[in-house]
Amino acid sequence: MKNVPKFKIELDDVDAFIFDMDGVITDTASVHADAWKQLFDEYLKKVADRSNEKFQPFDISSDYLLYVDGKLRYDGVKSFLQSRGIMLPYGDPEDDIDQETVCSLGNRKNHYFHKHLQNQGVKPYESSVQFIKKKIQGYFHGRSIIKSQC
Repeated sequence: MKNVPKFKIELDDVDAFIFDMDGVITDTASVHADAWKQLFDEYLKKVADRSNEKFQPFDISSDYLLYVDGKLRYDGVKSFLQSRGIMLPYGDPEDDIDQETVCSLGNRKNHYFHKHLQNQGVKPYESSVQFIKKKIQGYFHGRSIIKSQC
């Protein structure tokens, strides 16, 4: 690794913060992983039953990281299926979740993800919440001081 100059950012000098909720403020990675597992286990079971082969489940600790994490949804579907020797037509992003295409499976994964959010919500990272609360309190405190001086 190259020597990268280090510098310190004073948070009091920052005027604004922009946060990505997905994986920064909330623990959605585990919800995504569970949705992938549900999708692929259902599909792999169906394929195994059809072909009279042994069912080999999706492994979150290895398959998730190797084939789907950090990829666009349809690319993740295609990547994982290829790792198991399964080729499906790509389909269309508008495919219904009951079709057997890459896009359909990706849409089904998204369906499982959103269903989990609706039914169980998502857990926030407490350190992120505390950081935001601290910054908001500082912001309002600063505004009060400025208003009192005007």
